[in-house]
Amino acid sequence: MKNGISTTEKRTRSDTIQRLLAFGALIIIFVGFSFASPYFFTFNNVIGILIATAVNGLLAIGVTFIIISGGIDLSVGTVMTLSAVMSGVFITYWKLPVPLGVMAGILTGGMAGFINGILISKLKLPPFIATLGMLNVARGFSLVISNLSPIYFGLETSFSSIAMGSILGSIIPGFEIPNAVLIMFGSAIIAGLILSKTIIGRYCYAIGSNEEAARLSGVNIVVWKTAIYTLGGIFVGIAGIVIAARLNSAQPALGLGYELDAIAAAVIGGTSMSGGEGTILGTIIGAFIISTLTNGLRIMSVPQEWQIVITGFIIISAVYLDILRRGKQ
Repeated sequence: MKNGISTTEKRTRSDTIQRLLAFGALIIIFVGFSFASPYFFTFNNVIGILIATAVNGLLAIGVTFIIISGGIDLSVGTVMTLSAVMSGVFITYWKLPVPLGVMAGILTGGMAGFINGILISKLKLPPFIATLGMLNVARGFSLVISNLSPIYFGLETSFSSIAMGSILGSIIPGFEIPNAVLIMFGSAIIAGLILSKTIIGRYCYAIGSNEEAARLSGVNIVVWKTAIYTLGGIFVGIAGIVIAARLNSAQPALGLGYELDAIAAAVIGGTSMSGGEGTILGTIIGAFIISTLTNGLRIMSVPQEWQIVITGFIIISAVYLDILRRGKQ
């Protein structure tokens, strides 16, 4: 403790400032595009931003747990695709009920996370290498299982209503908010409670802050790291269900590149790449920044290659600001 302020209080204050800055940036981006184009601030476009944020937000939630624990997961995009493909296999190929297909997709994500956790915590592989390998394994399995072809769910299964239906609209006429958005916000609330109120959340911060100190304190690093990666994989599996329902198909070639947006959302929202810091609320704000920026640039007819360049600069800037912030702490 220094000058009456503990390290924890400083970190909490820093996290709050980071979230406020991220939210302020989101407002500025939103207002700027609203003035720049009359097509931006319309109901349909705002709904489009919400739907686009749903998938990236779910992936970013899973990544947030992992980055806070001091790790990284490059496989979330292709694992999401594999989860969607497995749901397609259960529902379309094997003609099983939709709930079983949904459960299969979520468990596929959790199993991939479990394997990543074992490779990293038990076999001591670097997270970058382990998850890069899983990226290719998941991508390959998606192509093999689907026989290189999309798996279409068909209208008779009503699978698409999981993401594109509107429970809220049926309750309150006029509020046609897609279920995908509600799933994302519901998952964010649950993830926030897990991170702040449960033992896995506390160990997540402890391992990310100082893994050796956590080990000396009696924390079973193998068990809890594996649990953290598994938990992250479960949210990735949920993202796979949402994107499959949104497209009403499982696209086996989809997935590459999603991991970059997910990591960017977490970092922009204040999750430190060095581990030990981050919040789910900040990650959701970061996901909205990515989606809003992408949507606005598209409406302004900015070429896609320049959209990628701009996103890259934002990621670099966010990481650099995180380094400066931690240096001041």
